Amino acid sequence: MNYISVIKKILDKLDEHKSLLNDLDQAIGDGDHGTNMVRGFQAVVDDEQNLKDLEPSVLFKKIALILMSKIGGSSGPLIGTFFINLGKTWTGLSQTEIAHAFHAGAMSLQQFGKAELGEKTMVDALNPAVDALSNNVNLPMKAFFEQGYLAAKNGAINTKEMIAKKGRASYLGPRSVGHVDPGAQSIAFIFEALYEVV
Repeated sequence: MNYISVIKKILDKLDEHKSLLNDLDQAIGDGDHGTNMVRGFQAVVDDEQNLKDLEPSVLFKKIALILMSKIGGSSGPLIGTFFINLGKTWTGLSQTEIAHAFHAGAMSLQQFGKAELGEKTMVDALNPAVDALSNNVNLPMKAFFEQGYLAAKNGAINTKEMIAKKGRASYLGPRSVGHVDPGAQSIAFIFEALYEVV
């Protein structure tokens, strides 16, 4: 698998929806989440020559460090933590192996961010997506990732009715209700890109 081509697909998807992500963030944060995410994944693509021949465990760590340095706010360290632990547990390209690695990445992100389900964060899209992967390892690869994408998409939508408990959005308290969490929405777009690229 060409992992950089997957990163390019994620970049394209985030760039396509950059304005939407910024608008979602404007309502409950700094208004730059889309811009930051695109900057991070663009930096990975820009470093393709140094990344393309690396083993997955090394590659994902390098990707993590780039994302952590280029994505502002809390999202960079969170997504970086996900990629580091994805790489640590990546053993192969079967559905079971992918689900295991994604689960490890998601758990590390959740622990790092000290977030629980229902607190209006990217965890609310990521954890359902990872659970969907784990529960559908017997499906063909396309359908396997489709289940992950649909769960992430629904998870992001569900954040609209949640009160934010983490980050800048938490300062709004009940006024954060009615807005989709930008971090959760970006996770949904990432899983949409994964579904489309396999």
